[in-house]
Amino acid sequence: MTATSLRRQGQTPPEPEVQHPGPGRVARVRAAVLPDRWGWLMAPLLVFLLLVFVAPLATILARSFTDPGVGLQNYRAFFDSSVYADVLLNTFRISGLVTLITLLLGFPYAYLMTLATPFWRGAMLVAVLIPFWTSLLVRTFAWVLMLNNTGVVNEFLLSIGVIDEPLTLIRNQTGVVIGMVQVMLPYAVLPLYATMRGVDRRLVQAAEGLGARPIFAFWRVYAPLTAPGVVAAALLVFISSIGFYVTPALLGGPKDVMIGELIVQQLSAVLRWGFASALAVILLVVTALLLLLVSRVVNIGKFLGGDR
Repeated sequence: MTATSLRRQGQTPPEPEVQHPGPGRVARVRAAVLPDRWGWLMAPLLVFLLLVFVAPLATILARSFTDPGVGLQNYRAFFDSSVYADVLLNTFRISGLVTLITLLLGFPYAYLMTLATPFWRGAMLVAVLIPFWTSLLVRTFAWVLMLNNTGVVNEFLLSIGVIDEPLTLIRNQTGVVIGMVQVMLPYAVLPLYATMRGVDRRLVQAAEGLGARPIFAFWRVYAPLTAPGVVAAALLVFISSIGFYVTPALLGGPKDVMIGELIVQQLSAVLRWGFASALAVILLVVTALLLLLVSRVVNIGKFLGGDR
């Protein structure tokens, strides 16, 4: 019977029951909102990331809009002058060239590591890791001594009669690329070797057994399986290269200024903190856009070890 009919008969309709959340539902809501006692162990890590990663980025972003005054004047200064745009394009051009050369050198080196005996594989691995044990500044100064007109490289080429006069290998793009490739080569070799080590070489042998030539079997069977390592190495080298400062400053010339060097100049020479922050933000945004475009063509998450 409805509540209206009960009132007509002089009866009081029963009060509707109020559904109170049980202890199980409250516990589930609390568990979804608050971490458990093991989850609290992540709190120091989150605080650390906020302090050393998020806070500096937020400070740089805020400063680019507020120093020396509130507004977009720092970004207008960048887009109004073609010099700064040329520096940005030069940064990506040199970084792309370094990435290409590094992959061309690192791929066969990593492949030889998979074919070598354990002793020689260890020796080749040590040779790759040695640059990590030496300061970047020391290595760059070593290249200055080797590549100048009276350096080891020119003296050797002159002694064997390959050239008649010293080559200009420093204060230009050639010196910058040589120095950066030497620094970034381990970052390409290690991901490539980690990927190649997991490739089953019996697949290549099976292709050869079916009549394929060794070179054809290598490029059609083996090389595609190393694509994750190639993509990971290329991204690691490229993203690391766009932030270089020491090597371009010591080995490059006025036409080879990269944006990292420009940012340091704005900070140390003219004290334009806001404009330097704007340069850093623009570099970050352009790099993110390039990665987004690459992700539309290549599944970066899969190549970097993701599930998709």
